Amino acid sequence: MTGVPAPVPAFPHARLGVAVLGCGSIAQSAHLPAYTRHGVDVVGVWSRDATRTEGIRDRFPAVRRVYRGLDELLADPDVDVVDIATGPVGRLDLVAAAVRAGKHVLAQKPVVADAEEIPVLEGLLAEAAERGVRVAVNQNGRWAPAWRVTTALVREGAVGEVVGVTHLHDKPLPPIAGTPFDRVPHMLLTDYLVHWVDITRCWLEGRVVAVITAQDSRLPGQPADAANPWHATMTLACEDGASAVVRVVGDVRTRRPACPYWVHGTDGTIRGSVLGGSDAVALERDGTTTAYALEGEWFVDGFAGAMAELMRAVDEGRAPEHDAAHVLATARLVLAARDSAAAGGVPQAVRVPLTRPGGRA
Repeated sequence: MTGVPAPVPAFPHARLGVAVLGCGSIAQSAHLPAYTRHGVDVVGVWSRDATRTEGIRDRFPAVRRVYRGLDELLADPDVDVVDIATGPVGRLDLVAAAVRAGKHVLAQKPVVADAEEIPVLEGLLAEAAERGVRVAVNQNGRWAPAWRVTTALVREGAVGEVVGVTHLHDKPLPPIAGTPFDRVPHMLLTDYLVHWVDITRCWLEGRVVAVITAQDSRLPGQPADAANPWHATMTLACEDGASAVVRVVGDVRTRRPACPYWVHGTDGTIRGSVLGGSDAVALERDGTTTAYALEGEWFVDGFAGAMAELMRAVDEGRAPEHDAAHVLATARLVLAARDSAAAGGVPQAVRVPLTRPGGRA
C-alpha cells in the first residue's frame, strides 16, 4: 500500500490565532498541552467559571491573555479560530456567536445533544458558509495515529470492501461518578463512545446504515453513586450487509489496558489498538502481515491534528475533514443508539448515508 501518510499533525505554513473558550479538565489536560507541544498560537482563553483560569498562564506560558468575557474574546482581531471546549449545554449558542463574529470554529463533540438541535445547526452552517467561515467538530480520534493510518488504508482499498468493524473497550473507564458527565442520560452511548462511532463511520464510508441496536446496563459491583451504566454495546447494520459493533464491557481490570479493533474486508484484515500505551496497527493481506510505525499518541497529538486540519482547510479554501456537516451523520447514529437503549434495546430503523468528507460517496 502506497498512500499511507505519516500520522502526525500537519499545520499550514501560516498558522491562525486560536482562542480557547472553556478551561475545564479536557481543555487543560488535552487542548492546551497539544497546542503547546505543536506551537499553536493560543491568543487567549476564557471560561464562564473564572476560577478555572486562575494561574493558567503559569501552567501554560504560551497563553497570551485571559479574557474578561465572551464579547472581549470575540472582538479580538488576533483571534481567527475559536476552540469551544465547553459542555453541551448552550454550545450551539456559542457556535452561533463565534460564526457571527466572523471566527472559524472547532466545537467540542458531540456536536448536538438532541435531534431538535440538528436543524438549528444546519441553519448555523448555512450562515457560516455565507460569512466564509468554517465550522468543524473536535472529533480528535480521527487523528489518533493508529486510527489515522487505518483510515488511510481503508480509503485506498487495502482490505477491499469492508464487511465488518469491531471495537472492544478493554481498559478502565475514566472517572465518571460525581462528574457532570454522570448526569447525562446514556452517557457512554451519547458522549464517551462518540469517537468510536465516528471513526467507524469513516471506515464504512459509502455505505448506508439501516438499523441501530444499543443496550446499556449497570454491572455487578458498580458503586451506587455511579448513576450511569458502565456497560454499553452498539451494533450498526448497513443496507448491503456490512456491520459494526462497539462494546464497552465495563470498568475493566487489566494489567495491559487497550482498545483493540478489527476491520475485516473482502481482501484482508486490519488489526490495531489505541490508548493505554497499546497503539499498534497491522495489515494482513495476501499471506503477508505489514506493521506500520506510529508516531505520537491520541492524547494529546490527536487534538493538535483536529486543529491542524481546520487550519489547512481554511488555508486551502475547502471544507475540513471534520466539517460539522459531515459529522452530523455521526450525531444521527449516536442519537438513534440512545433511543434504542432507552427503549430497552429495541432496534431502530434509520437511513444514514455515510459519505466521504466533502459529501463524496
